[in-house]
Amino acid sequence: MPTPRRLALISSQAFSIGNFRGPLVRDLAQAGVEVFALAPDYDDRQRDIVRALGAQPVDISLDRTGMNPLRDGFDMLRLAAVLRRLRVDTSFAYFIKPVIYGTLAAWLAGVSRRFALIPGLGYVFTHSGEYLPWRRRLLQAGVSRLYRTALARADRVVFQNPDDVEAFVTARWVAANRAICIRGTGVDLAEWSPAPPVLEPVTFVLAARLLREKGIAEYAEAARRVKARHPAARFVLLGDLDPNPGGFSRAEVEAWVAQGVLEWPGHVDVQPWLARASVYVLPSYREGVPRSTQEAMAMGRPVITTDAPGCRETVIDGGNGFLVPVRDVDALAERMLRFIENPALIETMGRRSRQLAEERFDVRRINARLLEVLGIAPAPTQAKPSGTG
Repeated sequence: MPTPRRLALISSQAFSIGNFRGPLVRDLAQAGVEVFALAPDYDDRQRDIVRALGAQPVDISLDRTGMNPLRDGFDMLRLAAVLRRLRVDTSFAYFIKPVIYGTLAAWLAGVSRRFALIPGLGYVFTHSGEYLPWRRRLLQAGVSRLYRTALARADRVVFQNPDDVEAFVTARWVAANRAICIRGTGVDLAEWSPAPPVLEPVTFVLAARLLREKGIAEYAEAARRVKARHPAARFVLLGDLDPNPGGFSRAEVEAWVAQGVLEWPGHVDVQPWLARASVYVLPSYREGVPRSTQEAMAMGRPVITTDAPGCRETVIDGGNGFLVPVRDVDALAERMLRFIENPALIETMGRRSRQLAEERFDVRRINARLLEVLGIAPAPTQAKPSGTG
């Protein structure tokens, strides 16, 4: 097939384009591809960020968390019209709704090459352990059918961990010969450089959308238990409230703050907080490969996370941190106590985290592989050493 010249990057969240896909957009633009970045929630700042990366921001209609199939269908038809107008030859969609409706819209619009990225199973298929009500089971059935329909029209589907590949292939949502595993989004190792370890007070940080499947309730309960023994320990929660059905309410989060269990500065720049952290914690039930953990590793922070798909890709148990069972507050609190009672682990495991980040999560290598999947030769200027300021 010919090399892509006009590519539509389709997302359901404008913020994610610069924050998660910025290096990829820049690499595409430097390789001579005209990139149109499609999202439903642009503001002036996000438009400026996308333009600075070398892409053109394009507004679309797409409800990120809504469950109205009629509206989604109309949005898909409108998106197809946008893609026809832009005359793109390639689409690349990520997140659940863009993957489904963006891929179908690209097919309807006659876009010749269609790619999808699955950065995790998401809320619909991530169980929190409780009985599934009939509405959730019905939603799963509907999304399953939509995945099967949309992904049959994708040339390649990129996954971030082998567990998700197995899940999609086993469910027959995607053919095995169209599935590719590229582990992680990657981080700029020069931008996310190691910071001196923080040993006192020992400070734990979790950064995530405030969803139950991120293990936030378990983090709060483990913090409560640890602070009963070590009151000086700090537990920071970074992230904003989320309208998904699995999201916490403001009252729930503020109750933890009022009780002195957690600090919650809200949606902030994560990097300064990681620089002031001792240990990064993500007790998630399932991920693609979490970007926040990759960033923490690049900054030399040990990690406590779950032995769950995606999460386990970031930790060598006992090497750069600890793996704990999903929803196991006892194990989570016990591993936290190890760092408080043996703070030398913070430095030694943090060094190993940085080494693993260099080996596994260099964004240049990951993006070079993505460009290869898309059939694009990287620009010569991309070949530059990493790890320098």
